[in-house]
Amino acid sequence: MDRTQVFIDSNKDRFLNELLELLRIPSISADPAYKDDVNKTAEVLAENLINSGAENVEICPTAGYPIVYGEKIFDDSLPTILVYGHYDVQPADPIELWTDPPFEPVIKKTEIHPEGAIFARGACDDKGQAFMHVKAFEAMVSENELPCNVKFMIEGEEEVGSANLATFVKENKEKLTADVILVSDTGILSNDTPSICTGLRGLSYVEVEVTGPNRDLHSGLYGGCVANPINILSKMIASLHDENNHITVPGFYDKVIELSDEERAEMARAPFSKQDYCEALDMDDVYGEEGYSTMERGSIRPTLDVNGIWGGYTGEGAKTVIASKAYAKISMRLVPDQDSDDITKLFKDHFESIAPQGVRVKVTPHHGGEAAVTPITSDGYKAAAMAMQQTFGKRPIPIRSGGSIPIVAMFEKELGLKTILMGFGLDSDAIHSPNEHYGLFNFYKGIETIPYFYKYYTELVK
Repeated sequence: MDRTQVFIDSNKDRFLNELLELLRIPSISADPAYKDDVNKTAEVLAENLINSGAENVEICPTAGYPIVYGEKIFDDSLPTILVYGHYDVQPADPIELWTDPPFEPVIKKTEIHPEGAIFARGACDDKGQAFMHVKAFEAMVSENELPCNVKFMIEGEEEVGSANLATFVKENKEKLTADVILVSDTGILSNDTPSICTGLRGLSYVEVEVTGPNRDLHSGLYGGCVANPINILSKMIASLHDENNHITVPGFYDKVIELSDEERAEMARAPFSKQDYCEALDMDDVYGEEGYSTMERGSIRPTLDVNGIWGGYTGEGAKTVIASKAYAKISMRLVPDQDSDDITKLFKDHFESIAPQGVRVKVTPHHGGEAAVTPITSDGYKAAAMAMQQTFGKRPIPIRSGGSIPIVAMFEKELGLKTILMGFGLDSDAIHSPNEHYGLFNFYKGIETIPYFYKYYTELVK
């Protein structure tokens, strides 16, 4: 990969300027006012793929925004890597909190990024990270060091739920045939502690409604005589965890896969300071399921949390009322092999069963998604770890994310492929927030590392 690295080093300024041009286009998929800008971004990306050496480049229409596709297939006997990314971005609001206009990228030095960081909406999520793949591909093709076949699939609706991606994938399975999927839409622990995301939690999200009397009642005349829906809902929610913060829904843990001691030990290499964690959140202690570390509670264990609760009078002053109804929104983060539909049903059956007489309970499912995991024994993980070892000089730490990326489970279901989440962003990059940014170190490190993933993956699976 020596010639590839020389090409990268000699073209860094051009790569950066091309990314800045991409960031100047406000490709906000959530706002129809930016429809032309989103479509223009797809066109610019397609042009970049062509200029980088990709073939059969298409701007594929969907019921929403298009998917940009390109490929380089030169030997069917070699493995094929499918690269996924997205070119749409979050709205920039609140605009007044940006120190510079969100679509006029600037480079500034910070304590975390002394070499400079690009401040702009989409810098890290995901234009900057997706663009790394295009430029790494260009470098390998230019120097005739591309060791395998490559396909690109870059969508424009990730920030609004990828509503049309599954349809595209189902209708184009042959076009998307590959051996592994490579995604850079996650991050690393720090610039001197590389890491690879090996798992994502699934989700079951429900809304519950408890109804008592047929109208709000005077709490003096009726208090103590009728079931108070707010009191009842509070008791029901409190009963969902036991004294060890274990979830009490029957069957909830039946399919939970316990991690091996080896993987837990690998994850434990990640630096963690309980004091710093608590200080950052202005808390005096952590809290969670007995028997697991804070990092494990937030990644490899399922959870049940109330996201909102309301009912009765919440305005200024006093109103002595017993509300007719009380509500809560509840999310359950899931781990392999929990099925979101199964968990939703288990929760619904249990919550309805613990309702006392005097109230009626309604559970409304909202949405869900499945957990995904890439074993650290897979060729894809090994190749990513070897690539990061090569460029960072350190063995990366496998980490599980507490969040969810539903498309990863969809890819596995529809294409039968594992996804390697080899991202280069940092938690401090303020994605989805004002002043989003992406370090120049991270941008260039990604471009340098991706070719080694191709090299090592090809060697492992040939």
